[in-house]
Amino acid sequence: MPKRANLGQSSRTDKKAATSRAWPVAFARTALVAIALMACTSGGRSTVPSAATHQRVASTTLTSPNTAVPPSTAGPAVPLPAAVPLPTTRPLLDVGPAQVGRPWGKKVDGLLTFRGNPSRTFYGTGPMPRTAPKILWRFPETGALCSLSSDQHGERQWCGTGWTGEPAVFERNGRTWMAFGSYGSAVHVLDADTGKRMLPDLKVGDIIKGGVTVDPDGFPLVYAGPRDNKLRVIAIDRDVPTVLWELSANAVSPTKWNNDWDGSPLIVDDYLVEGGENSQFHVVKLNRGYDSNGKVTVDPQLVFHTPGWDDQLVRHVGQDVSIENSVAMSGSVAYFANSGGLVQGWDLSPIPRGQPAVRTFRFWTGDDTDASVVIDEDGMLYVASEFERDNARSKEVGQIMKLDPSKPDEPIVWSIPARSTAPSGVWATPALAGDLAIVVTDDGDVLGLDRADGTIRWTFHLVPHLWSSPVVIDDVLLVGACDGRLYAYDLAVDVADGTPPPALWEVRIDGGCIESTPAVWNGRIYVGTRAGAVYALGLG
Repeated sequence: MPKRANLGQSSRTDKKAATSRAWPVAFARTALVAIALMACTSGGRSTVPSAATHQRVASTTLTSPNTAVPPSTAGPAVPLPAAVPLPTTRPLLDVGPAQVGRPWGKKVDGLLTFRGNPSRTFYGTGPMPRTAPKILWRFPETGALCSLSSDQHGERQWCGTGWTGEPAVFERNGRTWMAFGSYGSAVHVLDADTGKRMLPDLKVGDIIKGGVTVDPDGFPLVYAGPRDNKLRVIAIDRDVPTVLWELSANAVSPTKWNNDWDGSPLIVDDYLVEGGENSQFHVVKLNRGYDSNGKVTVDPQLVFHTPGWDDQLVRHVGQDVSIENSVAMSGSVAYFANSGGLVQGWDLSPIPRGQPAVRTFRFWTGDDTDASVVIDEDGMLYVASEFERDNARSKEVGQIMKLDPSKPDEPIVWSIPARSTAPSGVWATPALAGDLAIVVTDDGDVLGLDRADGTIRWTFHLVPHLWSSPVVIDDVLLVGACDGRLYAYDLAVDVADGTPPPALWEVRIDGGCIESTPAVWNGRIYVGTRAGAVYALGLG
C-alpha cells in the first residue's frame, strides 16, 4: 500500500503492498512462547516484547533451502568467461572471515560502501563526539538537491538524500574525499573537510536512493545505480566524472518489478556483486586496468545472473520480489533478501572456474525484507523485515531474526516480533555492537538485543519513522530520526536490563527527516536529510 507519499521516500514503500496470502495449512507450526507486549511512548501503537520475554521459533523454511531454482528461471543467461586459475593465497570471490567491524580493502583508507565491508558491519572511525557537535558545512551552501521523479503516484519532487543514502568517505592523494548520490539526480564528489566540489557533479537521469561504492583496490572508480535504469562505473581520475560502463536493468531476463538500483555494490577482487529491483542478482567481471595515458579503464562482462525469486515464492507473494538491499558476503557465499521476504545464499566460488554460482541457503520471512543482511564473526545472519502483508507467516516468524545458514533445515537461532499494525516493522539495517544487535523500527523503537538469545535488553522510543540505520563507534550509538535530529547514546555505561543507555547529546540539523545512514570518518559525521542538503558535523 502507498505510504507517506508526501515524504517522497523510496519507491520500495511507494509501491502497493502485495495481497496478503495465508501460510499454507500444511505448514508445521511450532508453538510460540507467550509474549508480553509493551506499549511505547507512541501512544500504544508499537508492540515489541519486553526484555524478559522474547520469542523463539523453530525451523520455518518453505522447502529444502538447497532446492534448485527451476530451469526456466535459473541463471546464468550469459556465457561464462574462460576458466581462471585460482591463486594459492586466497580463492577469488572469497572474502575470508566475515570482516566484522573492520574496513574493506587494504589499498584505500575509508568507508567505501554501505556499512563499510562485505559483512555490512563497519561504520567508520572516531573519535566519536561525546558532546554535541556543530554543523561544519552544508552542501550545497544555498538551495537544495531536488529533482522531479515519477512513480505509480505520478511525478513529484524529491529532495536531499533518502533510504539508504550513506556517503562514501575515503583518502585519496593526501585529501579526504566524499562521494554520494542524491535526490538531485546526480553523483557528487566533495572535499570532505570543506564541503567544496572536488569534481563537477555527474548528472544522471533520475534520483539516487542508495549509497555509492568506492573501489577498494585503489582504482579511481565509483559505482552507483540511479533510478534511471542504469548501474554505472564512473572514473574520477579525469577533470570531470566519466561513465566508463553501464548495466541496464533490462540487460537480463526474466525480470520483475522495476529498474531501480537501491543496493550499494560490493567489489570483491575484480568482481562487482549487486542485486537489482529488476529482481535479479548479478555478478560482473570488471577487468580493471589503466591505458597508456595512465587513466583507469574497465572492460566489464556480466558473468552470472539469476532471478532472486523462484516459482514457490511468487505463488505466495505475487510479483513484488525486487532486491533492494546491499548484498553481504561471508567466505564465498553472497547473501541477500528481496521484497517477497526470500533470504538466499549463493556460493560464488565456482564463477572464476567458469561455472555458475550455486544456491546454498533459502529461507522465507513472509514479508518485504529490504534491510541488508548482516553477518557476524561466526557466520550468523541478522535479518530484519517489514510488516506490510499482515500474513500468518510474518506473524509467526517475527520481524527480527538470527539465522544459522550452516543449518539450512533449521536455521532460526531466535526470532522476535517488532511490529504494530501494518505497515510497520523494520527498514533499517541492524548494527552489531559487542554482544548487542541494535535495531530501529518504523514505529520509532530502538532495541538493544542480546545477540546470543534475542532477549531485548533495553528499548527506547524516538520520533518515527526510523529508516536511518544505527551507527556504533567508540561505544557511542548514533541514530537519525524523522524529527530532523541526530541522537547519541553512551553504550559504555553498564546498565541493568530494561534500562536504556544514557543520552549523550542531540543535534537538530535542518528539520528534514533523516532517512539516510550517517557516515562517520575520523570523528566527523556526514549525513543528508529530506530537506535537501548534506551536512558535516564535528567538534571543529
